[in-house]
Amino acid sequence: MENLERVVSKIEEELDEKDQIREVALKSSRAVVRLSGNTMKALHREEEFDEQLEDLKDEASRLSSLLADHPDLASAGYVESAFQEFSEVGIMLSILERDDVPSPDDLGVESVPYLLALGDTVGELRRFSLDELKRGNVMRANYFLDRMEDLYTALMRFDYPDAIVAIRRKQDVARSLLEKTRGEVAVAASARNLQEKIDDLLKKM
Repeated sequence: MENLERVVSKIEEELDEKDQIREVALKSSRAVVRLSGNTMKALHREEEFDEQLEDLKDEASRLSSLLADHPDLASAGYVESAFQEFSEVGIMLSILERDDVPSPDDLGVESVPYLLALGDTVGELRRFSLDELKRGNVMRANYFLDRMEDLYTALMRFDYPDAIVAIRRKQDVARSLLEKTRGEVAVAASARNLQEKIDDLLKKM
């Protein structure tokens, strides 16, 4: 049994290395989630976010590099959640700046976390739409509603079992948010039209 010690020692070394990488990946994933949340808040508040965004990109790149040789760890739930949050920021920022979405390759992420991020972006677009309604800007609110509809239509193209991509709940939530927002924008538009008619009548009196 002379070979047993060598075999077991080699396996032990490999698992020790993987365990160390897992610990670092867990911390990095948490950092990506935290930085993603902070950047998204800054977007909604129209605050400066350049420094936070750079930190987020650096951390996401670090996590990708760390897991390049460990695809089994890259598919861990906490890693996918981190890249999902990162993708959501990238998608939302691209919509705001270019009225378009980046590709998974543009963001350096896999297709599944990107697709799930598309679903969550519907909720972020709703928040932007409601913010515009509070400001009385119905046209801008309708712009975000249109983007919600675009993403929802894209999401509904995917009909796969959860073992491949757990998209069904995202689709259901997106549908519900879209219906609510559509109703709220319609009510606001009707109220604005009514107010404009009243103002016209008052001017003629």
